[in-house]
Amino acid sequence: MAKRQVLPWIGILGLSVVLGSACRPNDSVVDAPLTSPVGEGDPVTLLVGAAASLQGAMEDIQPAFEAAHPDIALGYTFAASGQLQQQIEQGAPIDVFFSAGTSQIEALEAGGYLRPDSRQNLLGNQLVLVVPSTSTLGLTEFNDLTQAEVQQISVGDFGSVPAGQYAEQVLGNLGILEDVRPKLIFANTVREVLAAVASNNVEAGILFATDAATSDQVTVAAIAANTLHDPIVYPVAVVNDTAHPEAALAWVDYLSSEAARAVFIDHGFTVLD
Repeated sequence: MAKRQVLPWIGILGLSVVLGSACRPNDSVVDAPLTSPVGEGDPVTLLVGAAASLQGAMEDIQPAFEAAHPDIALGYTFAASGQLQQQIEQGAPIDVFFSAGTSQIEALEAGGYLRPDSRQNLLGNQLVLVVPSTSTLGLTEFNDLTQAEVQQISVGDFGSVPAGQYAEQVLGNLGILEDVRPKLIFANTVREVLAAVASNNVEAGILFATDAATSDQVTVAAIAANTLHDPIVYPVAVVNDTAHPEAALAWVDYLSSEAARAVFIDHGFTVLD
């Protein structure tokens, strides 16, 4: 049985091979029956492309799933949701996409890259302002980021990282985006934002509450009001080009099980009904 794996996309297939076999969104696979031989022959391995903020929960869910489904092994590639979207569009061999935002899933749905019967909106989260645990600046709200003492703020890339996109909305709706823009240090994932704050390389960062909870080197200074950003929703769906649709759907269904829901709650996520 495959153990916990974090697989970089380029390490799975050579670039020329991946691009040469890029999926065509209008292929008839959309209507293909679920005939993958789960339960017969050798175990199949699914590659799950998941948002970086899901890493801890995904790795904790894996052992129980593989014990319940000995014919399916899991491999993961963790990255920003926007990066994973682009990889899927370019033909990366990802079987299931678990995003930290809805816009990435919706773009893939519109392009015909996902099985229309497979999407589930599973989780919610909160956006928080964090500071190093040793900070003496006394920040207590997002508006405090305009203070001269705050010189650098780590945020996810506005174009590819959902937490960064939510941060842009919060700063814009508070009317301080242009004031703080020169201070923004953009990161490729929420985990990079967390690392920048935890290492005291920036005065503050904006990320998901679940990521902030993984480190005792940061302190939550403020929680963004839900009215300041779009709802934070984590959707999951099966990629059309998967060679193992039945196994992929089994994994997606398992994510709604009581066992999986308990893990998500333990990691601080809100489980959506």
